[in-house]
Amino acid sequence: MGEFVRLEVDGGVGTIRLERPPMNALNKQVQEEIREAAREAARRDDVHSVVVYGGEKVFAAGADIKEMVDMSYVDMAARAVALSSSLTAVAEIPKPTVAALTGYALGGGFELALCCDRRVAGDNVKVGQPEILLGIIPGAGGTQRLARLVGPSKAKDIVYTGRFVDATEALAIGLVDEVVAPDDVYAAARTWAEKFVNGPARALAAAKAAIDGGLDGDLASGLKLESHLFAALFATEDQTTGMRSFIENGPGKATFSGK
Repeated sequence: MGEFVRLEVDGGVGTIRLERPPMNALNKQVQEEIREAAREAARRDDVHSVVVYGGEKVFAAGADIKEMVDMSYVDMAARAVALSSSLTAVAEIPKPTVAALTGYALGGGFELALCCDRRVAGDNVKVGQPEILLGIIPGAGGTQRLARLVGPSKAKDIVYTGRFVDATEALAIGLVDEVVAPDDVYAAARTWAEKFVNGPARALAAAKAAIDGGLDGDLASGLKLESHLFAALFATEDQTTGMRSFIENGPGKATFSGK
């Protein structure tokens, strides 16, 4: 358990909780603690899905600018890859993940949210990539994951202007997937995550690998990846259980072991 980031596990759902008041600024220590929490969530068999949560008031308002302001090119060149990979560790969790967004999710904070499979936001949330206002660009996935999520034109508008996007617009353009009352954000995210607690874990991991891996290449390569992962699932207990249950009892009644 880190000083500012911890993994809590309850009922099969892991919550990666950020706690660095007042704004959960992502300094180097927080970045590395996110990496370790993500790796722990990935390897634990009692974690079936993951919620990333910054608390009731704020998700994360960005990187710690005070830590960066005096860094040189040489300093940042040595750090930039580690910064990006610390958040990518969340994207690499082979389980369903959801970000629960309250208050502000900006800069590195929104880049962290983009690493999740789904984003649930309070109706008062502000999201965005305001790095351009500091004379820089997003450096932990914002230019890449944002463009893949909403397309290059909308991504360029958000990155070029550095503007804050409110919940209504964020939902309309696909930056977030669900908007609820601020007090209901964690509960709504957890409700989604709980759907997978008794699911076919290997099939869910394969689905995530196929979708994410396919986006990195052309259609032909993606189809080959899908075929490989599809066939591999016929070596699992859950495939046998799921198909036999379908034949005997109809759809949606299988009890999976996750093996």
